[in-house]
Amino acid sequence: MTYSVQFGDLWPSIRVSLLSEQKYGALVNNFAAWDHVSAKLEQLSAKDFVNEAISHWELQSEGGQSAAPSPASWACSPNLRCFTFDRGDISRFPPARPGSLGVMDYYLMDAASLLPVLALGLQPGDIVLDLCAAPGGKTLALLQTGCCRNLAANDLSTSRIARLQKILHSYVPEEIRDGNQVRVTSWDGRKWGELEGDTYDRVLVDVPCTTDRHSLHEEENNIFKRSRKKERQILPVLQVQLLAAGLLATKPGGHVVYSTCSLSHLQNEYVVQGAIELLANQYSIQVQVEDLTHFRRLFMDTFCFFSSCQVGELVIPNLMANFGPMYFCKMRRLT
Repeated sequence: MTYSVQFGDLWPSIRVSLLSEQKYGALVNNFAAWDHVSAKLEQLSAKDFVNEAISHWELQSEGGQSAAPSPASWACSPNLRCFTFDRGDISRFPPARPGSLGVMDYYLMDAASLLPVLALGLQPGDIVLDLCAAPGGKTLALLQTGCCRNLAANDLSTSRIARLQKILHSYVPEEIRDGNQVRVTSWDGRKWGELEGDTYDRVLVDVPCTTDRHSLHEEENNIFKRSRKKERQILPVLQVQLLAAGLLATKPGGHVVYSTCSLSHLQNEYVVQGAIELLANQYSIQVQVEDLTHFRRLFMDTFCFFSSCQVGELVIPNLMANFGPMYFCKMRRLT
C-alpha cells in the first residue's frame, strides 16, 4: 500500500521485479590476477559496466556531446571493475573460485551496491570509515580502489562481523588484512562522532534498513512481521543517528555517502534531510548534498533509476535490469 502511493504507475513493475530473480555483478578482485579474471568474465559475454560507462562518458565529453561536470564533483572511486550481463540477459555467473594467488577471483554482489562506493570518490591516501560494514561487500570494494591509507570497518553485530572477517580472509592478502591498513571493530556506530570526530576523509554509512528484496523472500524473522512493527517504525530514527555520527566523524571538507537497499523515502531522503537538520541545529555544522544526476546518465545503460528523488539517487528493480533497490546520497561536510 505504501509503495503503490509512493511510486504510482511504476509500482506494479517494481513489485514483479522484486519477486523475480535478481541480477548479480562480478566484482573483480584486484588482489587476484585481475587481468586474467577480467578476460575470463569477458568470455562469458559479460561487460565491465564501470569502465565501459566511464570510457563512453569521456568520449562524449571529448566530442562536446555532454557538459561534463568538474572532475572533483563527479570523480568515481578508481580501480573498480565489475562485470554484468546486458539488459534482458538473465545468465548467471559461476560461483567464484580461488585463483592462482590464493585469493578468490571475484565477488558476486548486486551490482547496484557498488554505486555508493563509486560515488564516494576515493582519492589515494584517504582515511576511510565504513560505519555499518557487514556483511562486507562494500568494504571489499573500498579496499579494491587501492586508495585507503587506513580503513576502519565497523559493525555492531558480532555475527555479521564474523561474515565480514570471512570475506576479508577469502579475498584480501594477509599482509593487508593483518597490517595496520584495515581495522575491524564492533562498536555502536551511533557513538562514532564522540569516539573519533573530525577524523575521516571519506565515510560510507550503509545503514540497517528493511532490505526490501531480501525481506520478500525471507520468512524467518522477517522485519515486516507484525511482531516487529515497532522496530520497523523506529528504523528511520536509528538511521538518522548513524548518518549524523558518520558526518561528525568526517573532517570538514570530507565526504559521506548514505545508502540503503530500501525503496522507502522515509528511510532514504527523509533521513538525509533529518540528519542535516540535526547537525545544523545541535552542532552548527553545515552539510551540503552533492548533485549525483550525472551518475544517472553515466550508468543508465546498466540500471533503472527513479527520476523523482528529492535528494540522492535510487536504483529501482526492473525486469530488464533487475538490480536494486539501492538508494545513495553524497554529502560534503562544509564546517
